[in-house]
Amino acid sequence: MIRIQSFFQFEPRWYRRGEVRGIVAGYYRAVRSILKDKPHLRKCLTSCKHCRILFFTHPRNAGRKDLGCPFGCRQFQHRQSAIARSVGYYCSPEGKIKKKALNARRNKALLDSSLSCEEEVLPGGKPEVDKTTVCYIQLTTGLIEGRAISLPEVMRMIAGILRQLSIDRDKKSVYFGCGRHNPPP
Repeated sequence: MIRIQSFFQFEPRWYRRGEVRGIVAGYYRAVRSILKDKPHLRKCLTSCKHCRILFFTHPRNAGRKDLGCPFGCRQFQHRQSAIARSVGYYCSPEGKIKKKALNARRNKALLDSSLSCEEEVLPGGKPEVDKTTVCYIQLTTGLIEGRAISLPEVMRMIAGILRQLSIDRDKKSVYFGCGRHNPPP
């Protein structure tokens, strides 16, 4: 899940191109094995309204066709809506006054201190996992295990995953079903 999200692009079928194609094939194999063991979760499987990738949703959202995937479409749509609301507000007369005051305060703060921006990372140099991904992993794990999963459990699981080194020998295999082949005669 986390590896797939790092390849996200807001365009249809982004997950069917390049290196991410092999990772998504593994994800789909996992989804099929989960559905084989727990067929009642089939109603929770839905596709993204934008990119069409399959993902699990909460049972109360089962059957909805207007959901965005947790790989990036949901966050992108949320960000676009926030930008539209902000632009709408700051174009209004009271918004223009507020924006002028905010800019004045921001400019004063920049003059008072010369801080440089640094990328936030977890101790150990790993990139931070966003809240949406953590919530999706918590939901999916809870659905699979049939119990409530606490946030600390999910965070320990994610930390363990991020610490692991890959031992995959088929790293260059991009297509589902491709494996080791004998050399030609």
